[in-house]
Amino acid sequence: MCGIVGVVSNAPVNQLIYDALLLLQHRGQDAAGIVTQQERKFFMHKAKGMVKDVFRTRNMRSLPGNCGLGQVRYPTAGNAYSEEEAQPFYVNAPFGIVLVHNGNLTNAHALKRELFNKDHRHINTDSDSEVLLNVLAHELERTSRGMPLLPEHLFAAVRNVHARVKGSYAVIALIAGHGVLAFRDPHGIRPLCMGRSADNVVLASESVALEGTLHKFERNIDPGEAVFVNLQGEVLAQQCADAPTLNPCIFEFVYLARPDSVMDGISVYQARLNLGETLAKRVVSTVPPSEIDVVIPIPESSRPSAAQLAQLLGLPYREGFVKNRYVGRTFIMPGQAVRKKSVRQKLNVIASEFKGRNVLLVDDSIVRGTTSKEIVQMARDAGARRVYLASAAPPVRYPNVYGIDMPTSSELVAHNRSVEEIRAIIGCDALIYQDVPGMKKAVGSLNPAIADFDASCFDGVYVTGDITSDDITRLSATRGGSEEDQEDNSRVALPNHQVFFKTVRPNDPKERNDSFAPRHTRRA
Repeated sequence: MCGIVGVVSNAPVNQLIYDALLLLQHRGQDAAGIVTQQERKFFMHKAKGMVKDVFRTRNMRSLPGNCGLGQVRYPTAGNAYSEEEAQPFYVNAPFGIVLVHNGNLTNAHALKRELFNKDHRHINTDSDSEVLLNVLAHELERTSRGMPLLPEHLFAAVRNVHARVKGSYAVIALIAGHGVLAFRDPHGIRPLCMGRSADNVVLASESVALEGTLHKFERNIDPGEAVFVNLQGEVLAQQCADAPTLNPCIFEFVYLARPDSVMDGISVYQARLNLGETLAKRVVSTVPPSEIDVVIPIPESSRPSAAQLAQLLGLPYREGFVKNRYVGRTFIMPGQAVRKKSVRQKLNVIASEFKGRNVLLVDDSIVRGTTSKEIVQMARDAGARRVYLASAAPPVRYPNVYGIDMPTSSELVAHNRSVEEIRAIIGCDALIYQDVPGMKKAVGSLNPAIADFDASCFDGVYVTGDITSDDITRLSATRGGSEEDQEDNSRVALPNHQVFFKTVRPNDPKERNDSFAPRHTRRA
């Protein structure tokens, strides 16, 4: 899961891309990058860290041009701690291409061999996004055959990419001197949409990045579709897949996306209200409402579900946890030890809401169980008599291979365990899960055009149809290193680096605190 944005404008785009990345910050907190183009020359800056920390005034002044790309990174493949794997990625032939990617390729290992042995292309990192860039570059070289680049060459190249690449991918690429190319995998697993203003065409992962920068949402990019925006802002589109189907990742609606986004015709907020409605029915069958004194959400994504559940059951809804917004998501943090330590740094209890009460805690999902266990204990420490826990999502029993950081079965508390066994590990008095059919119905009822969802982490059905147990083992191994090693590595603060495709001096220490955040900057 990453956040990507692309802009073609008749004015400088660096501020606009920066603002859009702030609105997509929830999709990735590991690294951020922006590339712009002026007179066929790319200017790039990328580094580890949050958007507001990566981009200083000096960096932004060095990003001229009227078109560009940006990405916030949440690593699921490659080396999560290597600054070299921050996006965008660049390749100089043909034409010069930079690319940002949201998703995960399931056949990246095979493609890397093909690129080296047959296509004679070198991959310099462990990132599947660099693999995808080189596949696109190779196919574009084949279709253009040294001739001036035409839209039909682009669409033919994307059709060939679909034939070679497996997995999930929403892609935006900037081609030097020509414009921006965007496309989505034939299953539409990862989101991508387009919007406009009088001066700009913007492509982004979520509609909130459009609306928050004063652009009108126009439409979603269809599964398998390619969209080309030339430097004059003219848009051409073509379906490039043989049998596309819309199977968006349902975890986007459960947890990943911002509630104020609309994705593939579904309001994320309304989806979470619906999940609370169906969860209420599950709660009644497990714990009589008369035995619950108060419903308390675990911030942030569970709030709509918890509020709807409380209203339907006629129970008081209270805020019992205060969140420190300056600590990253524990779901994203590497290593169990780091996640466990950060829970109490991230949340603090309002003891008066727990003391002497039977509380029903509502969470959006339970993945590893570490956070849930700590939160249940916090509720008990605050004086709760009984602690019930309800999850708006079903048990996460299977690895996800399409861009969410849950690739190893051993990390999932629900894998090969019954609900009672999970309850005992977490330490709550009752554990209530959503069921898979109820989840799909709650979200899918908001857009009947969606035939099905990718819900592989819940039901083990991988919509691309190419995942084997060997693939799961291999993809799990790409994470590399022990959790202790990862925790140690996460403490290393690498310096920012800047790339203009020419030599530049490092950031001036005197400018380190000069954050590029003007008063009119819109923050997520």
